[in-house]
Amino acid sequence: MVSLTPNKGAGRTFFVADLHLTDERPAATGRFFRFLLEDAAGADALYILGDLFEAWVGDDHNEQVAHDTARQLKTLIDSGTPVFFMHGNRDFMLAGRYAALSGMTLIGDPTRIDLYGEPTLLMHGDTLCSDDTAYQSFRSWVRRPLILALLRRLPLSLRRRMARQARAGSESAKAGKSAEIMDVNTREVARMLQAQQVCRIIHGHTHRPAKHTLVVNGHPCERWVVPDWYTRCGYVVCDSAGCALNVEDL
Repeated sequence: MVSLTPNKGAGRTFFVADLHLTDERPAATGRFFRFLLEDAAGADALYILGDLFEAWVGDDHNEQVAHDTARQLKTLIDSGTPVFFMHGNRDFMLAGRYAALSGMTLIGDPTRIDLYGEPTLLMHGDTLCSDDTAYQSFRSWVRRPLILALLRRLPLSLRRRMARQARAGSESAKAGKSAEIMDVNTREVARMLQAQQVCRIIHGHTHRPAKHTLVVNGHPCERWVVPDWYTRCGYVVCDSAGCALNVEDL
């Protein structure tokens, strides 16, 4: 478990996830770059909680959006705002080469941070969907270091084809699953809050932006879900007074 503390001061810390950037969706890319310039600039930190890209097949990923995003993130980081990246289910192949190019710091899932004095747990969110046992089994298998190493050695063209097939299979599987299965399991949320000794979780993945309140062992807790960037966009922002959710049309 990694413990990180944003820069102290009267600033703000931003959390985004599920941007799913791709050359095929320039509106989302442009809006993200504007967010970096107009909102995140000068912040204490920016945390990207997974699925920054629609599909990441390796650090030799050569979509134009990958190069442009690295340049924009590096500009933000060089100006004094650190950026932390957590893997999602679409970009778990992102590794040190791209992190160095963009200046991002890779962090694990989950990561516990001290957020202006409030211990806060950051997650992508997919492991909280514990009712989806088929997905959890696949996730456990594909994240093994040996499997990742083998995947990265495959030709780029083959990895692209595999990614397309995986996305098609995922969409087909979703059609046969209930909304409840694909959402978080509230017992797993409570278990994580208790295990990590925190009263706040911030995560993405479910594409259901909201603030949820719950009580765990007599303690009031909160769960913040970061919005996706398909037809809308937004973020969770926190300061010493607490957190807020911003969602707007893309």
